[in-house]
Amino acid sequence: MKMKTTLLLFLLMSMHQLIAQTTQSQKIDEFITQKGDGFDIAYDKKDEKAYNTLLSEYLVLHEKLSVDEKKERSYELSNIYYNLTCIYSLLDNKSSAINCFKKSIDAGYNDYGHVQLDTDLDNIRKEKDFIALNNKLKLTGDYLFILKRANKYNLSDSRPLPKFNYQSSDNPNLMALRKGFNLDSIAGQGNDVLKILNLLHWVHNLVPHDGNHDNPEVKNALSMINVCKKDGRGLNCRGLALVLNECYLAMGIKSRIVTCYPKDILKIDPDCHVINSVYSESLKKWLWIDPTFNAYVINEKGEMLSIEEVRERLITDKTLILNPDANWNNQNPQTKEDYLYNYMAKNLYMLECPATSEYDMETPREGKTISYIKLLPLDYDNQKPDKEESEGKITIFKTNNPKVFWEH
Repeated sequence: MKMKTTLLLFLLMSMHQLIAQTTQSQKIDEFITQKGDGFDIAYDKKDEKAYNTLLSEYLVLHEKLSVDEKKERSYELSNIYYNLTCIYSLLDNKSSAINCFKKSIDAGYNDYGHVQLDTDLDNIRKEKDFIALNNKLKLTGDYLFILKRANKYNLSDSRPLPKFNYQSSDNPNLMALRKGFNLDSIAGQGNDVLKILNLLHWVHNLVPHDGNHDNPEVKNALSMINVCKKDGRGLNCRGLALVLNECYLAMGIKSRIVTCYPKDILKIDPDCHVINSVYSESLKKWLWIDPTFNAYVINEKGEMLSIEEVRERLITDKTLILNPDANWNNQNPQTKEDYLYNYMAKNLYMLECPATSEYDMETPREGKTISYIKLLPLDYDNQKPDKEESEGKITIFKTNNPKVFWEH
């Protein structure tokens, strides 16, 4: 079956990238707008001649792109080749199908899970060359396999790191946030876990997720919520995590935003995901909290899990249960297979937190500096330098020690 994401959606995905488009890239956008449906029609009819005609037109435009633009649009080209692979396989043209499959992988295709389930490929699945290509794809696209190879850390790593700090709830801005949105009423009178979940659900329902636009320039909860209400817009995952983080701090609950990164072996995946790690005093542990998907995770005993525990359980094949009301924008329910074993397995390779969790922590200002701490598995190939600095504004400290990273 062809990839579910249509070419028009690829266009929408590329439009939200912050890289300015050139005239040539705009020409491809126009081509897809005008003729993108033709790829789908050709696929449905198994019309390899019509499909190849469109592909030839696309490649003429694609060859004139810059190196950066080709990388940005690699997902688009790789899926065009993948769908042609399916057509040739369904026509039992095995050599052409395998040739296109190779071109798809070379262009950056890495959805290993989809390939294993795609019945369109059954005619070539036992071919020696297909098996070799599939094994190659496993190294870059089997996210759980990649994560399992990243299971080792170094508990003896003692590189100097800044201490984690959490702003006190008596900060005037946090007090204003707490009062302005009546967070005590929203959190309720239950224990701290119920308060944590009530605030999660509130933020998830208050502000929609919008991954197609950057967040407002002023990145604190009061400002971003008001901008979203005024402009009828949403926030990306980082914005939602920042809003929820400040709500927890305002209620005296320790919380961090956690940026979850893939290994990105091919250097073509700009995607990451940002969630919250929230400390429960009653449970004496961190909890996985994701406002984008209204998500938290429990084990077979009903115990809530931390990011560290979810990662370890994915690696060791232990039971994970996603809350049944996990969803995207109250429209698309989430399953543990898609959310945990595919999307988050990809993005739990390495983790990063700001050293200081506070109000307005990521709003850029003259002279302001921010320190982050990044937890790297020993499997990662870019361990050095120990500290990276960006124009004197951002410093990233690296560690292989999860004990230090998850101290509370």
